[in-house]
Amino acid sequence: MRVVIAGGGGFLGSPLSWAWAEEGHDVRVLTRALAPGQAQHEPGTGKPGITRVGWVPDGREFDGASAVINLAGTSIAGARWTPARKASIRDSRLLATRSLAAAFTESDAPPATFISASGSGYYGDRGSDVLTEDSAPGSDFLAQLCVDWEAEARRAERPGVRVVLLRTGIVLEKGGGALPQMMRPFRFFAGGPLAGGRQYMSWVHRHDWSEMVRWIVETPAVAGALNVTAPHPVTNAEFSRALGRALHRPALAPVPRFALNLVLGELASAVLASQRALPARAQAAGYHFRYPEIDIAFRGIFGD
Repeated sequence: MRVVIAGGGGFLGSPLSWAWAEEGHDVRVLTRALAPGQAQHEPGTGKPGITRVGWVPDGREFDGASAVINLAGTSIAGARWTPARKASIRDSRLLATRSLAAAFTESDAPPATFISASGSGYYGDRGSDVLTEDSAPGSDFLAQLCVDWEAEARRAERPGVRVVLLRTGIVLEKGGGALPQMMRPFRFFAGGPLAGGRQYMSWVHRHDWSEMVRWIVETPAVAGALNVTAPHPVTNAEFSRALGRALHRPALAPVPRFALNLVLGELASAVLASQRALPARAQAAGYHFRYPEIDIAFRGIFGD
């Protein structure tokens, strides 16, 4: 099987690429680090393994592929949300997705599956409401971004091509993503809930995220939006206590909302947004989570 991945060198894309390569599949990682059309085989991945390819939006790289996975986009939490930063966050997602969707039209033999990233931020700040894929979107910056992002991905839909939208929650693994930043205050015995801790956090272990993507490719009946979140979301206070237990640290030092606003600016509203998203469609279609609960996930991550 040939799989094409945009954003295949990052926190999510890298282990996904390696998992397929280790099974003997042909993985093509689209990158702008190489000249358009230039290809470079990744050492140590065997044959066919992983090949990095300079992106040319003419559809040729899609010919004969089984699936295209779109993970391209600037980090949402990498810096304060200045107007320029917000524009970069939007453009890096919408323009890349638009280019990939257009390439399906240019391909002589388009892949049957286009899996495109989105986020649980689609739902906005919803308190304790239970959110499934049928729930309405929110209205804040991230929600509108996800709505527009998904609309760009749906441009690839046509007979014989299904589009799957990954409304991903907070992906947990100690080697990257948000968890190392969350762990830092606990290391110094200063961890605790944020702004009261009543907001819900939709999370997923990175192993389950990767396995769900691989399962989607192998499950042709799955299409449309999927919440890529564990079936048991927790409040921030519950998350903090679980992380404290995993690190053998107390979780007693609350962080007030005003402090987050001071440090993060508008980004604080995204950090504190409450989303109780459930993976209703994935579970109905038969996906089984290896890490369904937060304590089980932390035992898998920290080995205790």
